[in-house]
Amino acid sequence: MATARDIMTSGVQGVGADDTLSAAARKMRDLDVGALPVLDPDGRLRGVVTDRDIVLRAVAEGRDAERTTAGEVAGSELHTVAAEDDAETVVRTMGEHQVRRVPVLDGDRLVGMISEADLARHLPDELIARFVERVYAP
Repeated sequence: MATARDIMTSGVQGVGADDTLSAAARKMRDLDVGALPVLDPDGRLRGVVTDRDIVLRAVAEGRDAERTTAGEVAGSELHTVAAEDDAETVVRTMGEHQVRRVPVLDGDRLVGMISEADLARHLPDELIARFVERVYAP
């Protein structure tokens, strides 16, 4: 069975926890992604900031995107998978936590991200159906 390392997109770029939301939004636009890992100064994963976080936790609350940092609005719960976890574990983790993207770690080092598109490209229909059922079920 495929592992998270087989499924993930590698070479993922992140933002610093102290980077502004404006900088994070520009990076998302330039990379054509909807989420960025938030990294501490040592490069360790501290969270994930999504386009939705920016809209709901900053813009909708009237916060200044030039003063608010990615670390301030990154989701408070961080769900990850290990690079060697099998596809079942990846789908189960994403489904249980109802997340559409998950960082992949090798030890404490970020090595990639898995998105819905990655699942669709690499997994059999049965696993994709399980993911959709768990994440999108009312």
